[in-house]
Amino acid sequence: MTQNQSLQLSLPLEALVQEIKWDAHGLVPAIVQDASSKEVLMLAYMNRDSLGKSVETGQTWFWSRSRSELWNKGATSGNTQQIRALRYDCDGDTLLVEVDRQGPACHTGEDTCFFRTAAVGAGDAVPGASTGWTEFVPENQVVQSTDLGSRFAVLDELERLIAERYAERPEGAYTTYLFDKGIDKILKKVGEETAESIIAAKNGDNDELRYEVSDLIYHLLVLLRERNLPLDDIMRELERRHERPRRD
Repeated sequence: MTQNQSLQLSLPLEALVQEIKWDAHGLVPAIVQDASSKEVLMLAYMNRDSLGKSVETGQTWFWSRSRSELWNKGATSGNTQQIRALRYDCDGDTLLVEVDRQGPACHTGEDTCFFRTAAVGAGDAVPGASTGWTEFVPENQVVQSTDLGSRFAVLDELERLIAERYAERPEGAYTTYLFDKGIDKILKKVGEETAESIIAAKNGDNDELRYEVSDLIYHLLVLLRERNLPLDDIMRELERRHERPRRD
């Protein structure tokens, strides 16, 4: 979505306003989430006017309870949020705003407003401990996932990690290097890994093929992040194709 492009609503704005359960002050909490990484970025409040401005401009607008005025996220800092999807919950008393963001969401400069840990569950990692994911420089990025609950959990975690690298650009990280070099470098790497996967397959070497396809998938995810195209959109496209009538 380009800047200042209005949202395409599934129902008229007037009908959406009626669906929402506004509180006594005419407000509704709005949870802001990164559309790619699914990380919760912040919680703010919208009234009818800020919701209308958000729909009209495609950017997040909120109501400041302390200043009693509308505010546009990133208007002064440049850390804007382009809305990719707008949802409301089953009770109509909370909004979920999925965004493509530029820069950190928190006024402190942190990536998300929820950067402070109050407690962790039994057996979970403590703050500052290794999460089981590492990034090696300069040539290969080796990623491990300890989540065995889902067959494709590693893709979700890898997409999240790449989104963090895109936003934070830590010095020395290979993913940062790719984003800093730009689209041409990323496309070159995708092409190289595609060719190496083909060669591995022709050689009949499944160990080599597994390694090269893993590199290819990683670089494809970097490309999707560079183009602000979430993996969810690819999955939905695959679902649509799967649902089409077969022609054979």
